[in-house]
Amino acid sequence: MKLSIIVTFHKYIQYLEDCFASLVDSELENFETILVLDHVEEETESLIAAYKESLHLKVLRLEGEERGVSAARNAGLSKALGEYIYFLDSDDYVYEDCIQQLIARADETKADAVYGKKRYTWFKRNVYLGVAEDKRRQEDEDEKKTDASYFDGTMAEAETLDVDEHERAIHKLVWSRRGLRNISVLNILIRKSFLDENQIRFDSRFQLYPDMPFVVMLLKYGNAFSYCQEAFYVKRKHNDPITMPALSQLKIPTRMEEQMETFAYCREIAGEEGELRKRLDRKLVNYYSRYFVTKLRRSKKDKWRTTRFELIANLLNGTHPEVLRELTGYKKRVVAAGLAHDGEKALKISNRHLAGKKFKKILKNKNELYKYLYKNKYSKEPIEETWVMFETFFGKNYSDSPKYIYEYLAQHNTKGYKFIWVLNNDTKPPYGATVVRRFSREYAYYLAKSKYFVFNVRQPLWFVKREGQVFLETWHGTPLKKLVFDQDEVTAASPLYKAQFFRQKKEWDYLIAANPFSTETFRRCFKFDNEMLEVGYPRNDLMYHPDREKITLELKKKMGIPLDKKTILYAPTWRDDEFYGAGQYKFTLKLDLMKLKEALSDEYVIILRTHHYIADNLDVTGVEDFAINLSKYDDITEIYLVSDICITDYSSVFFDYANLKRPILFYTYDIEKYRDILRGFYIDINKEVPGPLLYTTEEVVDAIKRIDQISAQYEERYKEFYDRFCSVDDGNASKRAVERVFYPEKTEK
Repeated sequence: MKLSIIVTFHKYIQYLEDCFASLVDSELENFETILVLDHVEEETESLIAAYKESLHLKVLRLEGEERGVSAARNAGLSKALGEYIYFLDSDDYVYEDCIQQLIARADETKADAVYGKKRYTWFKRNVYLGVAEDKRRQEDEDEKKTDASYFDGTMAEAETLDVDEHERAIHKLVWSRRGLRNISVLNILIRKSFLDENQIRFDSRFQLYPDMPFVVMLLKYGNAFSYCQEAFYVKRKHNDPITMPALSQLKIPTRMEEQMETFAYCREIAGEEGELRKRLDRKLVNYYSRYFVTKLRRSKKDKWRTTRFELIANLLNGTHPEVLRELTGYKKRVVAAGLAHDGEKALKISNRHLAGKKFKKILKNKNELYKYLYKNKYSKEPIEETWVMFETFFGKNYSDSPKYIYEYLAQHNTKGYKFIWVLNNDTKPPYGATVVRRFSREYAYYLAKSKYFVFNVRQPLWFVKREGQVFLETWHGTPLKKLVFDQDEVTAASPLYKAQFFRQKKEWDYLIAANPFSTETFRRCFKFDNEMLEVGYPRNDLMYHPDREKITLELKKKMGIPLDKKTILYAPTWRDDEFYGAGQYKFTLKLDLMKLKEALSDEYVIILRTHHYIADNLDVTGVEDFAINLSKYDDITEIYLVSDICITDYSSVFFDYANLKRPILFYTYDIEKYRDILRGFYIDINKEVPGPLLYTTEEVVDAIKRIDQISAQYEERYKEFYDRFCSVDDGNASKRAVERVFYPEKTEK
């Protein structure tokens, strides 16, 4: 048999399915897959049955006290019949030609081990292969820069440079792996006879860092290595460290001790001399100077300054002399303190070094200064009991539920509240609010000292809620698209999004919901366990205003809408996979405005309103007398009032717009991608939304021409939708929210 693939599995069956699917697509021949089940509690039989034949599955189970990845891999090795061994973690997957490339290179070079590249992602396989090509290319460029720096070559030369293959293997498998724990056996094809002859197995003492000694033994005893730059392995990180943490994300009290024990064993294997030993020692020095000494300062646990410092100081004293002679500057000074077992001196050196770096950051970026003042000055001053701070959409406009809560509170201000609005434009709110720009010095000041906060998005990551502060989170819509912990993937945000969100939502005292569906959904997807305010959406109060018709007329004049034309609102959302950077999304208008103008301009004009995340300016050249771009207009609720028909896609605007009981059309040209790859929906969009799904401009035109017929066709579904999602709104949501948060004595009474 040519190949044995060893897959160990403990939990998270959905990851394993991706792993197996990638092997099937590899179209391998003459191979076996050994699945080692390590005390698995999930049901696996159906998945095993589905892949048993195509992957030639052999299933082993660890029993009793035998557990952990070391024991599981050793069990797989003991049953492997292949000429080559390949380890694959159950939460990872491979490119379809990865293993074939490695085998071809091994047959050609007769190497003991052939290794390829690893790419890292937070995405499941179909998302990664479907939407992450730009990111993959950038990873390749970054790797070439690293290699070129080491080999003193150019980026283009780095992959083909004629260097000693054993030295290259040490560089690739040890030195270029960030930190100590990322030394990995993954994506290495190893000759089974080489492992057996040298008795190389995983050491069961090491549950958290089993790969490091194994790789060091490969490099110590192996004579022939080969690098296959065409073989790609995808290491999938876990984007949900709260409910589905990887082993590396678990907070294990003895992690540092095991890491140091593992390193000491690796040093013992490597011996006193040689490039492998020096590379290991350099990694230890980097770990100590970059990570460990910062824990001396930041950790509240004394053991970092006592037993753990002694542990690493002892290891530093075994550092190869050549490595010590290379040190300069800060690194030389802080290592010298470690060699002398002087923890206090190491801490002082580290503090000065970090203070210097902080000072340089402050000089380059005023925001860093303001954050420093927030933490070290303003947060030590008393909280002002009557100050209320408002922010919508990161300071982009004066709108949404915070606007309507503010105006109601200002009109009924019997407690002398002072109001602060975060606005980056030139809007001047009524009632004399103080306006500050987001991330300014004043912003930091009011964040620290205000008693109350009314936001519709998350607070800054560096905000730390003080005791006595009250946070009212209004959020910004009834959800159609899956959110946070209901999402399998987070393609549109930081990979740390779920962990960050979990921490930030703890600072919310109140969270507004517009309906029972949102209450249930928010509690689950945000893991929110403080007080829900199911009061309706304050931003929808305007749609129930007794003078709605008069207000609508005035708004049309203000927006420049012809009074003799009906109005179509087109309000699309952003696409998670199309972006320029954080919070800046691309958008290409798929609706043909010229065709709409030709067919509808006698009766209609169209308002374009994109999501606040979208950075592109829509081009209305040639249709200026038909299309009005109000994407920068502050308040979309006012746009709802002047609109006779709403066209959207997967935006939550239709939940709000339905309060008007006017026609809604859904232009869903990319529904399969959005539903199945990018997000997923909470409701069945084919059966529950109050209007037709349309896929071309021609279908949109036809639906508008037949809008009365469409309205009659969807009348019953619209009524059901309204009863489910709009029944709480009645024009008094702001009143209910204000009384609960700012005048609790009224609600309690």
